[in-house]
Amino acid sequence: MAKQNTAPTMKDVAKEAGVSLGTVSKVINGIPVGEEYRKKVEQAIKELDYHLNAYARGLKSNRTNTIAVILPTIAHPYFGLIAHCINSSLQKRGYRMLLCDTDYDNEKEQEMIRMAEQNKVDGIIALTYDPKLEAPSEINSVSIDRYLGANIPCVASDNYAGGRLAAEKLMENGCRKLAFLRVGSSIVGETNKRKDGFVAACEAAGVPYEIKNLEDARDGTVFDPMAEFAVFLDDHLQDGVLEFDGIFCVTDRLAYQIVQLLRLMGLRVPEDVQVIGFDGLRIFGDMDYYCSTIVQPVNAIAETCVEVVLNENRANTPSLLCLPVSYAYGGTTKA
Repeated sequence: MAKQNTAPTMKDVAKEAGVSLGTVSKVINGIPVGEEYRKKVEQAIKELDYHLNAYARGLKSNRTNTIAVILPTIAHPYFGLIAHCINSSLQKRGYRMLLCDTDYDNEKEQEMIRMAEQNKVDGIIALTYDPKLEAPSEINSVSIDRYLGANIPCVASDNYAGGRLAAEKLMENGCRKLAFLRVGSSIVGETNKRKDGFVAACEAAGVPYEIKNLEDARDGTVFDPMAEFAVFLDDHLQDGVLEFDGIFCVTDRLAYQIVQLLRLMGLRVPEDVQVIGFDGLRIFGDMDYYCSTIVQPVNAIAETCVEVVLNENRANTPSLLCLPVSYAYGGTTKA
């Protein structure tokens, strides 16, 4: 049969297959029917190039099989990887992802929440920075790395254990004075615990340490964190020797930048200074690590977020689901 100029309907499929409308509906919704009927319907769908209108279907069933995923950017490798893993996890369950990239704009985060509501999504997974963000109570929501409310579970890596692990690995490798470097949001979240774990490990071992903690400028002012870090490092440089021989950076991206800065100062990494980051980023996604790093279990984070957001019965879901991290050698520490 020749394809129509207008989009075919379920009635057209039923007519083409020579079956009832109810049989077509059962096949489309995965309800068992006789094998002969199923083949007829599938052949008619193929012949007519019929596509189910998920949005219209959602208006009737109150479900669209769509989950909104709100991220600060997908240009950053870590957030891009999260988006990829969440999308894969949703597809395995027959769901689609509505990806919302806020470009680090706090006001856009609330706009994206409203857009998700208008699109009748079945759930929201969000990694956000807006301190006033309000998530709709009628939509299942999950937060990554940040507590948003009593009824919104937070999924995160064990950031505290990661900070301890980074400090312990540097000390194990012979470092005798450490530094913690961070640039990030002023919003309180799980990632703040990286510093807490680092400090706890240093104090437990009696190892001296320095902290340089910078906050992002999200109000439009000019902010160059690397210039401030350069001054900090230079202030601790005596006769070509840095006062500390081990540095833990709050992210792999920062670790990469700090390594470049150290080398410009004439310091060797890892011979003079060892550096550990946090995230587990890989060059081109599947090659070498950016740096020695504390690896976040991104696949597990994505799977957990999807399982929680699709769970209708959340009465026993804990407010924080904390997943284990691990250390990976990436060339910026001694093997």
